[in-house]
Amino acid sequence: MFPFSCMHRAGRSGLLELIAYSKREAMIMTRSMTAFARQSQIHQSCELTWELRSVNSRYLELHFKLPEVFRSLEPLLRDVLKNRFARGKIECALRYQAEEGTDQLELNQALVSQLIVLSKQLNDQLETSHPISPLELMKWPGALQTQTLNIEALSQAALAAFHLAVDELESARAREGAQLALLIQSRIDDIRLILDNVKQILPELLVAQVMQLGTRLESFKEQLDPSRLEQEMVILAQKADVAEELDRLETHLQEVERVLGVEEASGRRLDFLMQELNREANTLASKSIATLTTHYAVDLKVLIEQMREQVQNIE
Repeated sequence: MFPFSCMHRAGRSGLLELIAYSKREAMIMTRSMTAFARQSQIHQSCELTWELRSVNSRYLELHFKLPEVFRSLEPLLRDVLKNRFARGKIECALRYQAEEGTDQLELNQALVSQLIVLSKQLNDQLETSHPISPLELMKWPGALQTQTLNIEALSQAALAAFHLAVDELESARAREGAQLALLIQSRIDDIRLILDNVKQILPELLVAQVMQLGTRLESFKEQLDPSRLEQEMVILAQKADVAEELDRLETHLQEVERVLGVEEASGRRLDFLMQELNREANTLASKSIATLTTHYAVDLKVLIEQMREQVQNIE
């Protein structure tokens, strides 16, 4: 079992952890790319339903499924999403359905009025006074028509419902992003524990390495130039010194924490930082002079990979 798995934080104060957690939660601005939103409204006896789905994507990809009558809204809808999101594949589907029994007949007033006038003129010419039958008028083609929907008003209602759905989607992405940021912060804390342990044991490991090498070369002492031997020992100690890598790892961790708190899309920047962290962890592993530091390096790489997987979900 790796040494990291045996570590614990029993010495930390619960109050300090609560304060640290509150500070981290207050600074989180990270948003996930994965979310779902649904909004329904009834307008003009029609039910309008928006469903928005957002998943991971390298860029901002927008896809719409709209009834033909609402197709003209698509440019406006695209502008709304472009102003609110930077990355993610977002699918937007609109359904609308009229309630049963809401179709109403109405008179074509212009045509009916014209028919009445013509009927009176005809009676005058024939010198008759036949009454005009309402039922006969309604039988005339076009005298009755189905009440048409106000498409413009319906489109405005669909646009208003879309804004509500986008608000819901953004809130869902923010909530999941906050959870992702906390998971990443937890890994950062674990990495710092490893770095502290390596810093504590590194001086002893360097001394032990030099003594071990000196013991091996004891039998060749008379054949080797003492000054040359001393130079080689110094070079070996420098190669085994990972203080610089530890400092760079800490610098990268601080930058990750800073980026998690910025009010902008940060996924790509975090992905780059994960690459840099992994690079330093690889260097630490290559310079390892003891089984213990090798295990620590492996634990580092595991934690960094866990962070990288979470970063793939961040906008």
